[in-house]
Amino acid sequence: MDRKLKTGRLTAPSLALAVSTAIAGLTLAPATTSAAPRADVSFENAQAALAKGKIAKAIQHAEAAVLANPREPSYRALLGAAYLEDGRFAAASTSFADAMELGDNAPRTVLSFALARIALGDSRGALGVLDEHAGSIDPADLGLALALAGQPERGVHVLINAVRSAEQSTPKLRQNLAYSYALAGNWRAAQVMAAEDVSADQLQARLAQWAEQAAPEMYQQRIASLLQVTPRADAGQPQALALANFPDPAMLAAATAQTSASDSEMAFADPVEVASPAPSPGFTAAFAANEAAPAAVSAPAYGDDAGAPRFVSNPVVQQLAAAPAAAPRAAAPRLPAPRMAASVSQRRMAAPAVAAPADKGPATHLVQLGAYNSRAEALQGWTMLQGKFPQLKGRKPTITQALVNGRTFWRVAAEGFTATGAKSMCGTVKSAGRGCFAYAAATPPAGAVKRDVQVASRSR
Repeated sequence: MDRKLKTGRLTAPSLALAVSTAIAGLTLAPATTSAAPRADVSFENAQAALAKGKIAKAIQHAEAAVLANPREPSYRALLGAAYLEDGRFAAASTSFADAMELGDNAPRTVLSFALARIALGDSRGALGVLDEHAGSIDPADLGLALALAGQPERGVHVLINAVRSAEQSTPKLRQNLAYSYALAGNWRAAQVMAAEDVSADQLQARLAQWAEQAAPEMYQQRIASLLQVTPRADAGQPQALALANFPDPAMLAAATAQTSASDSEMAFADPVEVASPAPSPGFTAAFAANEAAPAAVSAPAYGDDAGAPRFVSNPVVQQLAAAPAAAPRAAAPRLPAPRMAASVSQRRMAAPAVAAPADKGPATHLVQLGAYNSRAEALQGWTMLQGKFPQLKGRKPTITQALVNGRTFWRVAAEGFTATGAKSMCGTVKSAGRGCFAYAAATPPAGAVKRDVQVASRSR
């Protein structure tokens, strides 16, 4: 799929860097002994593999899902997420662009496409799509993405406004602002803001890491470090999956009908003898220049648009083998698109993970992590929370019954924190999209029934 930057709107980019010379990998080869799995089954298998960190399996299943139902945007988006986790930025860019072309304009898809374009050196393409969808993107993500795309001052402006307007700023918001300050060269402000969440003994190491990646030509390393992936040599998405191979059946039928009508009119027209002059020198020179053009465009330096890949309106990004014309097939029934689980989607936009400061001092505080409808659910919730947040390993949970507005809940809290440690722990939990608040053991939350249940911590 090609995208074209025009008047600030992103249509299909010609991903010259993503052109594949092979038709398809072994993962796309159809089985000779059994039928290919259904698209929705492959999609669910890809989600499960991605959640477990089995990236190669996730790619294999996601490619199979796309091949089985090529015009389902959620399948394309999940394939892009798998490519991104594998450090294959060119393939990821193509897949996310295809998903957007098919109607998936979810913020995470837009952000992931922008990250992939930045990693390829296409800051102009990333800024175009960010501008187009700025209203739907979380300011914490938008600000950092703008800074990574070569406009750090603009990113700082967005993040400062978000900090001022937020009821309670989060570590993610503060650290994205600190990183944007660093990319803008304002190291004093970066140090002050980073110190809000990074312990003193780790602050200089964090700033040194940012300094190593601050050079303009380090655009790919910045994205790889942000996503915690290793960049790979990437020829792009397999040609067999190119969206141009699977035109919209309705549009294809309309085009065929129009062609048939034109042919009918020509059948009754009087034959006209037309001379066949030799091609003009200008015409010949134009095609000669096209044949001499290189097949790919090298990635420009960060923020430099002069060498960026060209954007064209031609919807075909890979060379397709010629095939005899065939009557259009009836549209296959569209399967309902399973919702992509947030836990296996593209990584969140955030600065590198913030290490929790040393938790020294009296353990006077608890951190409430959730409320459940029953004690059994609360116990299951605690087990899940321990798996999601390694900082809870070894902590002793407290499960408390509470009565609020006539309804009984079971609250789950982790004990043994200092006031500072509890605040830091809550910041980590909130940055992952969950609710959390800290409180002193001497002043429990309102509504608590005096039936605290302490559960022995189990080693994992």
